[in-house]
Amino acid sequence: MFKNHPKGMVVLFFTEMWERFGFYIMMAIYVLYMEKEFGWSDSKKGDFYGTFLLAVYFLPILGGWLGDKFLGQINTIRIGSISMVFGYIALAVSARDWLLPFYAGLVLVAFGTGIFKVNMSVLVGNLYREKVHLKDAGFNIYYMGVNVGAALAPLAATFISIAFESYRLSFWAAAIGMSLSLLILQTGKRFVSMADTKISPVSNHTVQTNGQTREIPKTEELQRIITLVILFLIVIFFWIAFYQNGFALTLFAKRSTLESQILRPETYQFFNPMFILILTPILLSLFAGLNRKKIEPSTPAKIFYGLVIMGFSMLVMVLGSWLGGNADVNIMSPAWLITTYLIMTLAEILISPMGQSFVSKVSPPRIQGLMMGLWFGATAVGSFSSGIFGKLYSSLSHHLYFLILAGLLFFSSILVLFAFKKLKKFAH
Repeated sequence: MFKNHPKGMVVLFFTEMWERFGFYIMMAIYVLYMEKEFGWSDSKKGDFYGTFLLAVYFLPILGGWLGDKFLGQINTIRIGSISMVFGYIALAVSARDWLLPFYAGLVLVAFGTGIFKVNMSVLVGNLYREKVHLKDAGFNIYYMGVNVGAALAPLAATFISIAFESYRLSFWAAAIGMSLSLLILQTGKRFVSMADTKISPVSNHTVQTNGQTREIPKTEELQRIITLVILFLIVIFFWIAFYQNGFALTLFAKRSTLESQILRPETYQFFNPMFILILTPILLSLFAGLNRKKIEPSTPAKIFYGLVIMGFSMLVMVLGSWLGGNADVNIMSPAWLITTYLIMTLAEILISPMGQSFVSKVSPPRIQGLMMGLWFGATAVGSFSSGIFGKLYSSLSHHLYFLILAGLLFFSSILVLFAFKKLKKFAH
């Protein structure tokens, strides 16, 4: 898998894997912990869920700026890692009658995750300065690292819940995972230091196009920024639907789906990363074959297909809700959620890693971290909106809830078609 790729990719793969292990253990139990420990309403849980994700994905704007202008990528990642370790520990010691550590933990995890993620993505892109033709594949490999950690996390959370009947121990497991992530980065620093813009500066006014380095005119720089902003606005709709995995889909699992010792509500988040690990190599092989024939879809085309496919995943939930899920009685087959996660995953592969690769290619070098931060900022708006929209889960019929989401996704795919020419211009 790593053949012909920079050695630093191995370091970043496992650094990201363990960071995501910690984050997704938390996300698997976050809503469930608030419900069990605090007894909060869906509306209040939705506020906390959405606000936390808003911070997680808006803070990369700050993280990108810090990495670009002051600290460099590696130092910023270190600070984020330490913040997350202490954040998970704070969550682990929180309780109904001691909420301060819960609030502090959310702040520390959101801050740490925000400044960590954006600088990891910048490092991945910078590793391929001399191998631009492998950048899309590099981001797909990196995304597999994300999802190895994300797949292990709900399994660990499920095991801990079964064996110890404790959500707090899962927060401790998250802290251990994050500590391993930091250790791997420190150990392999020599393989990624050349990708840090503070250690190995690059020109702020040149860009790679079709294998050639050239100066970027000011007018083109502005066009590149506008192109990225258009993309950011469109993908917000995808994230609104995607982040129902931790809210509406988790509540559907808890309230409407048959439960067993193996399949608990927190277990369903395992299927998304598992399907990514299965489907990514298949899609990479498919796209490599299409590339050899010079008919590989452009990045904007992949994003269009991803949005349409995501719309169909919500239609599966429309049907499942209409056929019995609306009743909030544990009678529905797990197949409804598993099928939804399968289709969602295919869409995610076509949008998330490809979007980050697109940002890395198109961004003016002097603000690459900031623009990558704005990609996550779009994720922030979508994830926050997912929590706000989630407040309607109990007041709307569930089939109508998911139908509205499907409509938003099909609308966003139409927006891609309108902007297709502009998006494709710099997708080399």
